[in-house]
Amino acid sequence: MLDVCLLGTGGMMPLPNRWLTSLMTRYNGSSLMIDCGEGTQIAVREKGWSFKPVDIICFTHYHADHISGLPGILLTMGNAERTEPLTLIGPKGLERVVSALRMIAPELPFEIRCIELTEPKQTLELHGYAIHAFRVNHNITCYGYTIEIKRTGRFSVEAANEKKIPQKYWNRLQKGETMEEDGRVYTPDMVLGPPRKGIKVTYCTDTRPTASIVEHAKKSDLFICEGMYAEKEKLAKAKQYKHMTFYEAAKLAKDAEVKEMWLTHYSPSLVRPEDYKKEVQKIFANTVLGKDGKTVELDFEEE
Repeated sequence: MLDVCLLGTGGMMPLPNRWLTSLMTRYNGSSLMIDCGEGTQIAVREKGWSFKPVDIICFTHYHADHISGLPGILLTMGNAERTEPLTLIGPKGLERVVSALRMIAPELPFEIRCIELTEPKQTLELHGYAIHAFRVNHNITCYGYTIEIKRTGRFSVEAANEKKIPQKYWNRLQKGETMEEDGRVYTPDMVLGPPRKGIKVTYCTDTRPTASIVEHAKKSDLFICEGMYAEKEKLAKAKQYKHMTFYEAAKLAKDAEVKEMWLTHYSPSLVRPEDYKKEVQKIFANTVLGKDGKTVELDFEEE
């Protein structure tokens, strides 16, 4: 099961009733964040979740509303006596940006590992997450992320018995390990069927519509996408500043055949996003207006 929480839904600046856009997921004891602008710590506290299990923070890009909360989060982790390494992932320049922000958080009791994205598409596997980063189209280098929880094939007791594999190895083979005993090698493919459908969440913000978004969001269980502007007359502004409208996001969701889309990263000028919901749902019926703290539990499909 993957817990997904949209911590904040605001773009540009935090508002009294809208924190800056940030996402947090929890899976198998490990938490992952995407972006952490000013106020993200409060959003996490309001949700009642913890920073301690956060092992990975991904950054879409280095505008302040997506990264300025990092020093405070690092200090909070340090004050909680965290010792486990923390992995940061983001576009090229990550180490330089993090080093600058750490001028106010210089001494930490844990290691920070930076992974800089340099290719249009990159995949990393950490703490049970398959993280697919893909380049999008903003006015500085920006990435979207697909977070995937893979699911191995079903374990076959019949195959294990037929191949005379000792039962003491079954559990480890099921977890993907390869075992050897008395010169004989046992591999997971000997007892596992084809991979089953996993869980897939795609998150992108601060971009114009791109083919890469449709490609990576394809068949996602949940697609979280920026909807900076809801007013149709602001399309020209969206193009100028390389953002999206509600309607463009809905078209992407439809083309990618996702199960559900949550809109996020609203302009501070957008006071009543609900006024535009019905019009957007004409394009993609399963559109949901993201709200701070909105959470869902995604589970593997029953077979």
